[in-house]
Amino acid sequence: MSLYNSKLYMEDVVNTCALDLPWEKLKGKTILVTGASGLIGSFFVDVILEKNRADGLGCTVLALGRSKEKIYNRFSNYESDKHLVYIPYDAASGVDETALSEALDVINKSGTSGERRIDYILHLASNTHPIQYATDPIGTIMTNVMGLKDLLELAEKYGAERFIFASSNEVYGENRGDVEFFDEKYCGYIDSNTLRAGYPESKRCGEALCQAYISQKKLDVVVARFTRTYGPSMQMTDTKAISQFIKNGLAGEDIVLKSEGKQFYSYAYMADSVSGLLTLMLLGEKGEAYNIADEASDIMMKDLAQCIAEISGTKVVFDLPDAVEASGYSTATKARLAGDKLKKLGWKPAYNIKLGLNKTLDILKGEN
Repeated sequence: MSLYNSKLYMEDVVNTCALDLPWEKLKGKTILVTGASGLIGSFFVDVILEKNRADGLGCTVLALGRSKEKIYNRFSNYESDKHLVYIPYDAASGVDETALSEALDVINKSGTSGERRIDYILHLASNTHPIQYATDPIGTIMTNVMGLKDLLELAEKYGAERFIFASSNEVYGENRGDVEFFDEKYCGYIDSNTLRAGYPESKRCGEALCQAYISQKKLDVVVARFTRTYGPSMQMTDTKAISQFIKNGLAGEDIVLKSEGKQFYSYAYMADSVSGLLTLMLLGEKGEAYNIADEASDIMMKDLAQCIAEISGTKVVFDLPDAVEASGYSTATKARLAGDKLKKLGWKPAYNIKLGLNKTLDILKGEN
């Protein structure tokens, strides 16, 4: 099913395009996006391309990925749109700079402007699946650290106005029991001498690397700390717990819980994550990190499973994971993020957890 055939999905796109933001900052600009076909990246690209159509924004998206076919299949509504340009990219080998240079020459009218420039870089690509953390821990770490370094170097080379690094709620580690919500200065406990530490520690390292480039290379970088994001743009290969629950519900199967379900986490619907991303991208302060989360979407795992089961007409069952599967799961039992800092920039989430889950399942079931 193409998401473009869903009135409910396009409603999210149009509503995000209508946000009261300084869109003029993007007029005629070029945005490079890694993870363009991912859950957050793909919705972001849809918003920019639809904003072009609706309001003549003239903003070009350089969509990076390993597969041209996958990119253009995902963005089939814009396949012939000159403002969508595919650039080959693999985190292990980096960006195909020949293809990038050629694309920038075309954007700049075959180089007659005398300048190849990328205005914004959004580094959204990362291993975000628990199974990958367990089976490819080296790749997880190196992708997060070396992949980021490569993109920061591109930002310097092409004079980017702003670089956005997609970090994670996992940088906070385990709640020490001293706060209810994590603000951006909180630092909890992570046992770095474990396999599972590779993901959060590499994200922490990534944030430190951003600060180094701000200081040493004078880049403008803002850090987006996403919480557990879900929505209809999720990939069916996603192994995160909420994605598994949604897939079970879509199939009319029981919701399988791999623990007692007492974990208390923040979640965010896809459209709210992207509206937050746009807010900090256009209004955020250089060098700052921002949580993209709202209390209305905080929920215990067992209640999350029950909510999806009720929407789907199924039930919750318990199935404890084996050692390999368990090694990829977060050990955090309480990770609720404070969204006050982003809200001070004007961000207003549109969905609580129940509304977001209902809409996700309706869209994926093809209910317009």
